Amino acid sequence: MNKQTLKKAAWTLLMIFAASGSYAAEGEDAGLVVNQANSLDELLRLVDERRVTESREHTRREQEFTREKSRQQSMLNDARAERRREEQRSERLETEFEENEIRIGDLQEQLDRRLGTLRELFGVLQQVAGDTRGVFESSIVSAELPNRGEWLGDLAAKMGTASELATIDEMETLWFELQREMIESGKVTRFPGIIVQLDGERKEAEVMRVGAFALIANGEYIQYDIDDGSLTELARQPAGRYTSTAEDLQDADAGEVVQFAVDPTRGSLLSLLIQAATVGERVGSPFGGIAKGECYLPFCDGQGGYVGAVIILGGILGVLLALERLVTLYMVGAKVNAQKKTRTPSDDNPLGRVLKVYDDNKNVDVETLELKLSEAILGETPSLTRNITLIQVISVVAPLLGLLGTVIGMILTFQAITLFGTGDPKTMAGGISTALMTTVLGLCVAIPTTLLHSIVATRSRSVLHVLEEQSAGIVAEHAEDSGQALS
Repeated sequence: MNKQTLKKAAWTLLMIFAASGSYAAEGEDAGLVVNQANSLDELLRLVDERRVTESREHTRREQEFTREKSRQQSMLNDARAERRREEQRSERLETEFEENEIRIGDLQEQLDRRLGTLRELFGVLQQVAGDTRGVFESSIVSAELPNRGEWLGDLAAKMGTASELATIDEMETLWFELQREMIESGKVTRFPGIIVQLDGERKEAEVMRVGAFALIANGEYIQYDIDDGSLTELARQPAGRYTSTAEDLQDADAGEVVQFAVDPTRGSLLSLLIQAATVGERVGSPFGGIAKGECYLPFCDGQGGYVGAVIILGGILGVLLALERLVTLYMVGAKVNAQKKTRTPSDDNPLGRVLKVYDDNKNVDVETLELKLSEAILGETPSLTRNITLIQVISVVAPLLGLLGTVIGMILTFQAITLFGTGDPKTMAGGISTALMTTVLGLCVAIPTTLLHSIVATRSRSVLHVLEEQSAGIVAEHAEDSGQALS
């Protein structure tokens, strides 16, 4: 085997060694060593040096691995020791927990035995504290004496835990607050307060509290808002007969007895009263519906609708015509009575004009004079009976219109029942209101217009009776004078 063949074989062995080495860098170094060798002896020397270097590196690595293994074994031993200590601590705590459970049971049994019937007392105390807090929050007495029930919530919570007991001071305080609530419920007091008006503005005013039933300020009812503890103005005051008693009470002196409308439900009836429709809302306003663009007739924004508006307008027209007739006939009657006292005819009254016809026809025969006077009376009749028939027509038509409105209201009610059923009465309220309101309006117009028609017709007939009486007297007197002249 020649030298070149040996060199190739050695090079091949070194490359196999480099490929199977631990690091790629060593293989590269081995290849470099082969490439640097110029002869077999030099190659052998380089390989030997490389082997010595690698043996030294392997020894260092083995020593490092041994040290790391010792350190890991030490850490493992420490972890095992820590686990043993924690297991011992867990067993100790578990034993202590069981002992504490037994001790707590013994102490709880001892506490129950010592409490006895006091546990029922504290249960009642918890219930009373909770109920009392609710009473204080909803009572108008809190408007004058605020923040009375805040501590009662803590007391009730403490009584519910069954781990704390109520003190004598807390029980006496609860008894005192209950007693004060009862005493204040029977007092009428005054105190300064801040009233929240409808526009949100706050205004200071003197507030009068009537027990636990009502609050008034500036002669008006106010309400206590339990949510934020403020005094607020009502959206609308109740009827005048109630507000008048509020004014009388606020203006009364100490010790003076006055009548006052008290709400025994502590606000429920008052809230219903202010929700009730007023007379103006039922009847409507002269320009309410027109201003809102809802209709084109005055009073049509009321519960009577268009039919109610027609009835009201007819009633107003009938009353105006009756008043005009009453005033006119009263003045005519006064002038006729004055004319009866004198024989000088005047043109400012019907009797004077009839007498003037007699003066102008004294020389005619009786039949002609009678016809002339009858003609004069017939000429005065239209002015004396003007519009009286129209008043009578209005008095008759008004209840018929009311009946028409009733029928329309019933139709609307049955339509609502058909669409929505009878589950919600509010859906039928509109039609029923129209039916009842038009009936009321028709009767309210018919009754006074009937009376006014009767009065006006009686006055008109009395004036015409005077004219006919005087005319008959004139004819009789003229016939008597004519007979005496013939004889």
